[in-house]
Amino acid sequence: MIKTAITPRVSETDGVGHVNNTIVPVWFEAGRRTIFKIFTPDLSFKKWRMALVHMSVDFEFQIRFDEDAEVRTWIEHVGTKSFTVAEEIWQEERKCATGKAIYVNFNYVTQQSEPICNEIRQKLDDLQDGLN
Repeated sequence: MIKTAITPRVSETDGVGHVNNTIVPVWFEAGRRTIFKIFTPDLSFKKWRMALVHMSVDFEFQIRFDEDAEVRTWIEHVGTKSFTVAEEIWQEERKCATGKAIYVNFNYVTQQSEPICNEIRQKLDDLQDGLN
């Protein structure tokens, strides 16, 4: 499991005093940085190898501005060319949001998905247990 600390910003807060629902997908993406480095270690967009094909978010509790939050990220499933990322946002020991993101291993030159190589597959497999 990857844990990413997030400090809410005033600009992310809406008129009722909690973090706006449009911000949660941005925080989830911040939690995927380690996964991005597995596919593209230097994070160069010229060498980028991932394409997001699906994303979902379920809101379970309000996220407040006055406390730090934690994004918890792990790999739920690895297929031949794609993989599923599971995500949660926690604040003060309470799960506030859950999400899923599906990516494909994508070649932007040929504009086609490609099989995930064994080296990357092993690194993704190491992140499969969300209970670590």
